[in-house]
Amino acid sequence: MTDKQRIGVVGVGLMGHGIATNVLRHGYPLAFLEHPGNQPTADLVAAGARPASSGAELAARCDVVILCVTGSPEVENALLREDGVLAGLRPGGIVIDCSTAIPSSTLRIADAVVAAGGRFMDAPMTRTPKEAAEGRLNLIVGADPELFDECRPLLASFAENIVHAGPVGAGHKLKLLHNYVSLGFATVLAEAAACAQRAGVDTGVFVQVLANGGGGGVVLDRMRPYLEAGDASGFRFTIANALKDMGYYTAMAGELGAAQETAEAVRQTYARAAQSHAQSAIPSLVGLLAANS
Repeated sequence: MTDKQRIGVVGVGLMGHGIATNVLRHGYPLAFLEHPGNQPTADLVAAGARPASSGAELAARCDVVILCVTGSPEVENALLREDGVLAGLRPGGIVIDCSTAIPSSTLRIADAVVAAGGRFMDAPMTRTPKEAAEGRLNLIVGADPELFDECRPLLASFAENIVHAGPVGAGHKLKLLHNYVSLGFATVLAEAAACAQRAGVDTGVFVQVLANGGGGGVVLDRMRPYLEAGDASGFRFTIANALKDMGYYTAMAGELGAAQETAEAVRQTYARAAQSHAQSAIPSLVGLLAANS
């Protein structure tokens, strides 16, 4: 027996599998929603996790439900559908949304969770599936301070850096700002690398000059294996997901009346690439731009 919170996970994909693994590793009882989009879950079951056939069943078993799905439509579906999480949410139950979402949707979802007798926190992630598996994610949390303090030990079971950004919705706002900067840098780098190829610039020298100057940083580190050896595994984020996140960012900027000309140019670059290479990883954008496809 354990006095730890019982945790449910909706979305055992590349990131969610790492979250689930580390939650189990830290001794939390775990259940997960069965779904065709999950990564293989035999290892989780062998470690004691229990599958659930619906969100309502999962929520009825758990004190905390963690969502790790693609975006706002999937969050809304997981929570609000007839057999969704809110249909089985326990009094005082906690919903933690680790997805990337449109903040205006997040606020509506939070109200629905509270109306169902629960509590809500947005805690979107940064970093990659590698860090998710290692329990070293970054989390940007929007929540009441009391709920943040209550959930911090659970969050620390799968995250290395945890920032309390402010009230509900603040996490998703900052995640979109973060992703715009990251995806924007990746687009600029890919376009420059494509131009360098056409100009006959040596790739090794190109990377060295950037790394030693103003182009150095995390994005270059993630793109570097592809630039040097055609290995896209350092940035396992699809062009389709990049397009989705850029669409969310421009939607947020539009709602706020904020400038978005550069963001729209970045979004359009991903939109063109997604027409034929939606499931390719972001580093492959270099080759697509070099070929003008």
